[in-house]
Amino acid sequence: MIDLGVHSVCGVSVAAVDYDAAVAKIMHAAQRKRRYAVSALAVHGVMTGFNDTEHRNRLNSLDLVVPDGQPVRWALRLLHGCKLDDRVYGPELTWRVCAASEAAGLPVLFFGSKPETLSALAENLRRAFPDLRIAGLMPSRFRTLTDAENEDVLEQIRATGAGVVFVGLGCPRQEVWAYENASALSCPVLAVGAAFDFHAGLLKQAPPWMQDRGLEWLYRLSREPRRLWRRYAYLNPLFCYAVARQYFAAASSIDSTADHEPTPARIRYG
Repeated sequence: MIDLGVHSVCGVSVAAVDYDAAVAKIMHAAQRKRRYAVSALAVHGVMTGFNDTEHRNRLNSLDLVVPDGQPVRWALRLLHGCKLDDRVYGPELTWRVCAASEAAGLPVLFFGSKPETLSALAENLRRAFPDLRIAGLMPSRFRTLTDAENEDVLEQIRATGAGVVFVGLGCPRQEVWAYENASALSCPVLAVGAAFDFHAGLLKQAPPWMQDRGLEWLYRLSREPRRLWRRYAYLNPLFCYAVARQYFAAASSIDSTADHEPTPARIRYG
């Protein structure tokens, strides 16, 4: 289990953890019926915070943000010396939390996506985890909810007795929902994006060799070029620039400190 603390990547606070640590934190909160807002962020998710101060504050108010993308994991190492063997990929985290929930006897609920996606997801999960208690499947309405409608959603979730809630509303809507509503639910709320579609078998994941090399974006772009080309053409270069700027700013600060303090203690810049 690896937990190297929380560090800034382009202004977003990301936890340098592995799967075991992330699952342990989530299950600790679930078993104690405590609020615990979680998001798995790749480059796109990090940059939604970088480009929007208000949303960055939301992300930094979540209880746990894990490095979903390999480039985010690499940035943690470059900027903060955090050596992680792997990223914490949202779909894999979902799978592992379902396994842990089955073992602990905790019911889970899925909120978001389409009814047919949720139905296929539940079927595949029941096949993989026969004893997993699925407390509810609540599709998205694909629009902004009124206050009354949102309160109704929360009441329905609470009525199921769900011990873990997975949210698949797409980035950044799911993070906004988790930020605004996690406190109203006495359980972990996990924003896991495309995990619903992947585990429902409706969306193919990139081959492992592409995932390992941080090329998942290229695979997804090849599958949905019209929808995704603007995102990757703009955000990927911007992420590289922002990480480089943060790296050289930290290096400059260290050099400046060294000029005034010949033998400084180790400093971790976040």
